[in-house]
Amino acid sequence: MIPIFSIGPITFYFFGLMIAVGALAGLYFLTTEAKKQGLNHESLMEIAIYSVIGGIIGARIVYILVYDPSYYLANPMKVFAISEGGLSIHGGILGGLLVGLWLLKRRGIPIWQTLDIIAPAIILAQGISRIGCDVFGGPISRSLPWGVEVNGEYLHPAQAYEFLLDYLLFGYLWLRLRKPAYRGQVFLHYLIGYMIIRGIVEFTRVNPIVFGPFSVSHVLSLIGILFGIILIWFRRKSPAVNERVDIKKRDYVKTVLTVLTLMIISLVIYYTIRG
Repeated sequence: MIPIFSIGPITFYFFGLMIAVGALAGLYFLTTEAKKQGLNHESLMEIAIYSVIGGIIGARIVYILVYDPSYYLANPMKVFAISEGGLSIHGGILGGLLVGLWLLKRRGIPIWQTLDIIAPAIILAQGISRIGCDVFGGPISRSLPWGVEVNGEYLHPAQAYEFLLDYLLFGYLWLRLRKPAYRGQVFLHYLIGYMIIRGIVEFTRVNPIVFGPFSVSHVLSLIGILFGIILIWFRRKSPAVNERVDIKKRDYVKTVLTVLTLMIISLVIYYTIRG
């Protein structure tokens, strides 16, 4: 990871900075949409913060259990060395979702309506945070100008592929949020959409292979997709949403401009930092 500065023994990394920026952007989107729908945005902010903590814990647990359990059994103190890397996005989604669902139910806040609002906020935060992630792409030809040089080797900018696709999904979810067919549709489309994105990007990354070209991450993504499809089958039977808002031409223009701006700024930052 790229260090920014140090204070004594504590080092602050670019990845941590982008996670913070992504979280703030997601929280801003969440509170704005919650106010529009008459939900308690202050409670949702608090729940979101706890969910982020749950997501980090879940990401670490799944990474340890799935990717390299033998290493951490031999080096148990390394479990807490998150600054060295080792987080699973699948575990992060699962951990954050479990904490969020528990708190929403405990406080009596509408679960599916809230999840729909949270979905675009999550993918926005994920996309921005990916700007700071280390390059874990596989080898790429030097003739392709978008490759990133790491230790004399040209690699796929897998994180750039991912945040570009994340922003496209964000744009779709933002529009879908204005006109959902049923409660939970936006969130379930996020779940399936992001699992597909991870599956696509995974072909350009280096991860433990299960069979053929398919890695552990592909298996986890497939589980997420199947789970999302099952939930959609159940949720389609729920009552339709009555307060849907027609999507106007200016909404499409605003969404396209927002997504393009996010893409351009993110690419400039990514390649400036990566040299």
